[in-house]
Amino acid sequence: MNWKTILVVGGGIGGLSAAIALRRQGFEVDIIERDPDWSVYGVGITQQMNVIRAMNQIGVLDDYLSMASGFDSTTIFVGPEGIEKAKFETPKLAGPNYPSNAGIRRPHLQKVLGDKAVSLGANLRLGLTVAALNDDGTGVDVTFSDGSAARYGAVVGADGVSSQTREAIFPNAPKPRYTGQWVWRYNLPRPADLDGMKVFAGACNAGLVPMTDELMYIFLVTEEPGGMILQQQGSAKAMQTRASQAPPPQLVPWIARIQDDAEVVARPLQVVYLQDQDWHKGRVVLLGDAVHATTPHLAQGAGMAIEDAVVLAQEMACSDQPEIAFKSYRDRRLQRVDHITLNSIRIGEAQMGKGAPINVETLNAQTIELMCQPL
Repeated sequence: MNWKTILVVGGGIGGLSAAIALRRQGFEVDIIERDPDWSVYGVGITQQMNVIRAMNQIGVLDDYLSMASGFDSTTIFVGPEGIEKAKFETPKLAGPNYPSNAGIRRPHLQKVLGDKAVSLGANLRLGLTVAALNDDGTGVDVTFSDGSAARYGAVVGADGVSSQTREAIFPNAPKPRYTGQWVWRYNLPRPADLDGMKVFAGACNAGLVPMTDELMYIFLVTEEPGGMILQQQGSAKAMQTRASQAPPPQLVPWIARIQDDAEVVARPLQVVYLQDQDWHKGRVVLLGDAVHATTPHLAQGAGMAIEDAVVLAQEMACSDQPEIAFKSYRDRRLQRVDHITLNSIRIGEAQMGKGAPINVETLNAQTIELMCQPL
């Protein structure tokens, strides 16, 4: 079986990054995505210095930054008074001519990655899922939801926290768990003086992130009861109410501008981590949220998926034996993923009073040091 023919399951950030990285290593790539409209919600995402480096490694950084807003500094404010506690800049890992960090709208990020994957020759099929996988040791026979079938050298499961690929190969693996928190996001006009990310810690855990010259987004992390269902009608008022609980003064004028229900994006935080087991079975391997979904408290969830893609493609290019390549991929990723996944969850638990207090300033310094290390 030709090891060079790969199926990527999932057309999100991780799957598209994997398709790009694999194509650059000479692999033939098919991507399938269950959403026939390939839609993505229109709020922003923060990506830090290691992600800028990874974007450069897969050759999309200039296209990416043309749709993003780069910045170098992060300022942390604490308490209802919004007292500035720390301001720091992070290294420019892609080189001195590039920013350290960036904010970007998710649809723009998907367009950059999707356009690049297709332009490099990846075959994208929408509205399709895997109905069955049969790994016979020399290849994987895949039956799709439309009744078609194909054979691949390997399958990459990049299908998110509720991964069907994970369920297929590891039916006894941990299931996604609700953490007790939600994240809320809303796009707003960007003020002229917002030159970096601003994070507010306290009763109102929130932040402001630039996305374009004209737009920023506000994010909010709140504790919510399990099983909560948020109706679109009234969602702006719901977000306002939560953000108005002891808000720092810097946020007050922006909270008042959360008015449009249709622009509120809110979701419960779910986590799953295959920490103490393989990330592959035979010729099927997992990537991103399918294997280590975490919370956004360190703003590295998507970054870990993109880094996964870079490392996985490198290891696959170095070996014609899937078991060796996939084990090396996990071994190289484990320290960084452990740090981000477990500490992001710990921060959320501390915010809810369910875990020991955390010195976030020290943790951020440790995270920056680790993320600056080579992949």
